[in-house]
Amino acid sequence: MRDKASFKRGVRRLQALGYEVEIDEAALASHQRFAGDDETRLAAIHRAAASGADLALISRGGYGLTRILPGISYKAITKAIAKGTRFVGLSDFTAFQMALLAKTGAVTWAGPALGEDFGTEAAPDEIMAACFDDLITGQGEGTGWKLPKPAIESLTVSKAGAVASGTFSIKDAVLWGGNLAILSSLVGTPYFPVVKGGILFVEDVGEHPYRVERMLTQLLHAGVLAQQKAVIFGQFSNYKLVPHDKGFKLPTVLAWLRSKIKAPVLSGLPFGHVATKVMLPVGCKTTLAVEGRDAFLLWGHQH
Repeated sequence: MRDKASFKRGVRRLQALGYEVEIDEAALASHQRFAGDDETRLAAIHRAAASGADLALISRGGYGLTRILPGISYKAITKAIAKGTRFVGLSDFTAFQMALLAKTGAVTWAGPALGEDFGTEAAPDEIMAACFDDLITGQGEGTGWKLPKPAIESLTVSKAGAVASGTFSIKDAVLWGGNLAILSSLVGTPYFPVVKGGILFVEDVGEHPYRVERMLTQLLHAGVLAQQKAVIFGQFSNYKLVPHDKGFKLPTVLAWLRSKIKAPVLSGLPFGHVATKVMLPVGCKTTLAVEGRDAFLLWGHQH
């Protein structure tokens, strides 16, 4: 945790919102570029599983979870989830979420990080904070957003349900995904879940559209995308186009993907490395409903 000030601000903000915050003993540990060596971080994950907390929240993303996946006790994590602990995070945390889904099918939550979301100098995003509170109080049953205008014209019709003029629903499909770079790095490993008929959502930060296309191509060639009922793009932020792109940009990648798979490809989901982010139940059966420009993900009281 390089930015210790944001860590401390985040803790204070959560306390001010009325949450009781327990800081793990290794939360500010450091080893090379990591938050402690592999054993330190594994022990922290297992302490979180044994804590009985309502919610276990990551401090920040980055890199480091993929290298410790073999050492995680997935049985202990699943037991903690069954007892009511929600594991929440994004970015590199996608590796933990995918491995757990592959090994046990347990549900985790794609959501904020302590520093990036609660420890900001400005006040935390209101939508993010409200969604976080909904999760803790058991109120969250779904989320919705407006599809960007160009997406309406290019909606492709899924075999999953009757579709008329951009209105359709896909029921009881497993919602899964997260950071695209992490997802593509897990293909071919025991930590990549086999999800058939799912709703895949993706996001990333600092990745040029050609890299986004390259990672999607890997998922395409691995047969992953053909098995999904829908693919949803979250936010792809903090990248720079260059002169020799000559019009190649993120909408180009979306159009290309739509030409390669039969399932609908939607965009604009408020999730990613951005201030306004919703909470998403990874591994939970979810309904995707689209009515014109309005899109909804609904999971009800299942988890």
